[in-house]
Amino acid sequence: MSDIWWSLPLTLLAYFLARKFAAKIKISIVNPLLVAMAIVIPILLLTHMPYARYFAGSALLNQLLQPAVVALALPLYEQMHQIRARWKTIISVCFIGSITAMISGTAIALWLGATPEIAATIMPKSVTTPIAMAVSASMHGIPAISAICVLIAGVLGAVFGHMLLNLLQIKSKASRGLAIGNASHALGTARAAEIDYQEGAFSSLALVICGIITSLLAPFLYPVLMHWFG
Repeated sequence: MSDIWWSLPLTLLAYFLARKFAAKIKISIVNPLLVAMAIVIPILLLTHMPYARYFAGSALLNQLLQPAVVALALPLYEQMHQIRARWKTIISVCFIGSITAMISGTAIALWLGATPEIAATIMPKSVTTPIAMAVSASMHGIPAISAICVLIAGVLGAVFGHMLLNLLQIKSKASRGLAIGNASHALGTARAAEIDYQEGAFSSLALVICGIITSLLAPFLYPVLMHWFG
């Protein structure tokens, strides 16, 4: 254990430094997660630290991921009156978004020559990490790579999502939040909550609903996509 005691302090220090840097620069592409990765990865390479040992030393943070997702229920509760008034639209948007995310990622992967294992790995890329890894494992995918796909989708949504929404002149906070939560799960939701509390609430809602829809439908949709595109 002596060679991994510093992995957790390193991770926390890198993230808080990245937060301070991002707050000063105030450019969306300077995402704290990206900056923290740019700090941690070179250190791991220079010290020849295997990722498995680094991850073991930072396991506490991974264990806190699921409670953090549950904590997103608070803004949902505070926006419950709007959710009740629009629940049909919200469910429809999340259903269409989840199906689109699963079909598009899997179809493109198969079209580019991916194996069925990789296609199953990519399929749940637009839901939060614990759900994506479980769904991937149930379809004989590779959960570790699914986590990386989730990270990439989340970072792209957090960095470029609001740029795209502004470019498309989408001003409704509910629409913006549902779009971000649908496409970029927890990372996008965290960014949405920083920008606007109501937008973050709808993003949290989309994150939860899309996770449920994906976990229920992915095992049935996967063989159909393999038949069509495989």
